[in-house]
Amino acid sequence: MNQRAAAGRAAEQRALDYLVRQGLRLRARNYQCRWGEIDLIMETGAAIVFVEVRYRTSGHYGGAAASVDRRKRGRLLRTASHYLARGNLGHRPARFDVIAAGPREQIEWITGAFEAE
Repeated sequence: MNQRAAAGRAAEQRALDYLVRQGLRLRARNYQCRWGEIDLIMETGAAIVFVEVRYRTSGHYGGAAASVDRRKRGRLLRTASHYLARGNLGHRPARFDVIAAGPREQIEWITGAFEAE
């Protein structure tokens, strides 16, 4: 694993630990289908929470949250739809969050970062 991938994996683990401390439960990690991958799928109450973890070493170029562009959102939406249909989860509420992880253990949790377009 190269250094960049290792840093991303560590940021994902930090994000997971943070969300668990906030009371969310892990349902799946690195869920993949033909349309893409979702880093973390969590659960809180009746809601399913799809989490995109973005690691950035600096705030240049808009930072981690801004890097989830329209194309990435579309892939996340299609992948989430696949997960919900495959899991036979019915009509549970779902939301899309972004965890912006930075160096020195920084975590910014953006709940409801975007909605289905």
